[in-house]
Amino acid sequence: MELTETLRTFIEEGQDWERKHTSVKGVSIIRLPATKNRPASLAIDINPVGSNGLPMKKKGIMIMNAAEIAAFRAAFNNEKVDSLIAALEDVLPDRKAAGKTVKTDVLQI
Repeated sequence: MELTETLRTFIEEGQDWERKHTSVKGVSIIRLPATKNRPASLAIDINPVGSNGLPMKKKGIMIMNAAEIAAFRAAFNNEKVDSLIAALEDVLPDRKAAGKTVKTDVLQI
């Protein structure tokens, strides 16, 4: 089935908030429920996968049109954002690459 037809079927027959994974790791499609002002719709959810195979964030970035993805691309490609990240990394405590910190103050029972 062609991609467009698959998406059309998903928007018509899918459940509210249902997620369909894609062949691109960290990219899925979410069926958004209808509201008073708009019918049900679809959004791309981008949440990269870490080296452990789990999503890097609790919630990804939802993108619904070409203008939104262009705006995100422009922000991500801005050199000033790279400088800001470097400054944040200098200020914040070290974190593991997978995004999880190990708590050393855990009460052992």
